[in-house]
Amino acid sequence: MARLSKKKKLLGVIAAAALVTGGGTAYAYWTSGGAGTGSGTTTASIAPVVVNQTSTVSDLRPGGTPVTLAGTFTNPNGSPAYVAAVTVSIGSVTKAAGAPAGACDASDYTLTNTVMPVGAEIPAGTSKGAWSGATIAFNNKATTNQDGCKGATVTLAYAVS
Repeated sequence: MARLSKKKKLLGVIAAAALVTGGGTAYAYWTSGGAGTGSGTTTASIAPVVVNQTSTVSDLRPGGTPVTLAGTFTNPNGSPAYVAAVTVSIGSVTKAAGAPAGACDASDYTLTNTVMPVGAEIPAGTSKGAWSGATIAFNNKATTNQDGCKGATVTLAYAVS
């Protein structure tokens, strides 16, 4: 039997090492089917978005100009919340202390465009996003004494959808 030289032995070891580490080796594999499951949860609820009125409503009087309502939102959640619209209504009317005798109620005021489309995600935080479009005016009842409304406070209620 012929003896291999050191050089040939070294080349053989290098070639074997290359084959073991993948150099020039062809790979083959079988495919397999399988199945599995996973799960996740969503938050059960989020805190409501708060509507902030930023417009100042003052000087409401018979024959006066309607005042546009506008504002922002406070989103107390850690992520954005979608607001489709803001709806405004008259929550209550409080007569001023010492106001003249006579009735004063929601019928003495007129709201227009009470549903204000927003259609936006409101980022988390205070004074985010914007809404506007409704107006409030004093309802001039030409045949009725409305002195009972002098100095009255109209409380507006806002709802988010």
